[in-house]
Amino acid sequence: METVTITMKNPPALYLEADNVSPDAFAGKTAAQIAELHVHEGNVTSTLGKYFDVSGNAGATAVDTKIIVKGDVKKVKYLGFKMSAGELVVEGSTDLYAGAWMTGGKMLVKGNAEGFAATAMKGGELVIEGNAGNYLGAAYRGDWRGMSGGKILVKGNAGSDIGMYMLGGEIIVNGNVDVHVCTHAEGGKVIIKGNAKSKVGGQMVDGTIYVFGSIDTMMPGFKPAGEIELEVDGVKAKFAHYIGDMGERHKKKKGQIVYANLYKKI
Repeated sequence: METVTITMKNPPALYLEADNVSPDAFAGKTAAQIAELHVHEGNVTSTLGKYFDVSGNAGATAVDTKIIVKGDVKKVKYLGFKMSAGELVVEGSTDLYAGAWMTGGKMLVKGNAEGFAATAMKGGELVIEGNAGNYLGAAYRGDWRGMSGGKILVKGNAGSDIGMYMLGGEIIVNGNVDVHVCTHAEGGKVIIKGNAKSKVGGQMVDGTIYVFGSIDTMMPGFKPAGEIELEVDGVKAKFAHYIGDMGERHKKKKGQIVYANLYKKI
């Protein structure tokens, strides 16, 4: 695997849209060619090389390419946009849409990632060592297709509306989450190791949520369905089981109504 390192040298005054920073866009290019890829600061189109020093040549394909992003990129959006293979390491924190529409490969953010990380993710793996903002693994604004595959791990906390319109895949948050988990979800799995606030599973019709900590207010549409011993992400524990959201229409499978499942650790 060949490694390309880009290092911030000229921080943008406005927010920078860098949707070309992905193994797919870098593949087959020299450092000089990568520096000529376009970026957008406000309504001005410029080149990656205006803001970053670029060293190293990419591999022949995305699979053969690793990117390391150094320096302050807190105002840089769309890192890892639509990446399908390879590796991307962000050594600090980044702005909106990290790993958005990702279909494969592995992306690591060593700091925080702001809102809409892994929007509509279909595959691959996103690890955020800090905190994630709102709408993690959710649908794009105005769309109903959220995350459908892949895996997200947040080692810190996450904001509100994670897994909105989720269809598949897995989200693990080691810390706490804000309101609205898996709103409108029709599949997938979310594991919350910390606490959750209110509106967990609202209008959810399929999929599974596990909460290890507290839930401030349970949704009235979730009906108790007993207790069960489970092993979740390597931890064995007893959980209270709820099904719902009873206020929604649910599909049938082999003549049985399919409900979303919410498990709260006892």
